[in-house]
Amino acid sequence: MDNTSAREILEKIFHDDYEHLKGRTLRMTRVRIPGKEVCMAHIITPTDESVYRNLGLNIGVHEGEDHLGEAVGLIRFTPWEAVVAAADYALKSANVEIGFMDRFCGSLIITGALAQVQTAVEETVRFFGDDLGFATCEVFKA
Repeated sequence: MDNTSAREILEKIFHDDYEHLKGRTLRMTRVRIPGKEVCMAHIITPTDESVYRNLGLNIGVHEGEDHLGEAVGLIRFTPWEAVVAAADYALKSANVEIGFMDRFCGSLIITGALAQVQTAVEETVRFFGDDLGFATCEVFKA
C-alpha cells in the first residue's frame, strides 16, 4: 500500500505551483470519468439454485423459469449505456437470453448453455475491443 503523504501528493499534482499554494485552503474533488471499457467478463456455471434466485433470474419476465444447469455470463461496461449495444450483440452472437441488463450501472447478465454463453461473452468482448476501441479485460471462466 502506498504511504504517500497529502503533502507529497499535492507536490506531485501542482509541481511548481505548490509553493504559491502553501498555507491556502484547498479543496480536492474526485470525479469519475467513465472511459470506454469492458472492466469485467466472467462466466460461471452455478450448481445451486440460490445463485440464480439471488441474481433475480427467477423474477419479472423470468418468473417461474428454472435456470439450474445454465451458465451465466456477467459483463460490466463503461460508459454504462454501452450495455444496450452489448446485449444486442450478445443475442446476435449466440443462442442466449438476457437475464438482466442495467443501463444505469453497465451490468449485463446473460444465460444459456455453457458453450453459447461462452461464445456470446467472448464475441461481445472482442467486438467492443476490436471494433469499438474499448479497453477490454480477459474473459474469466469459473
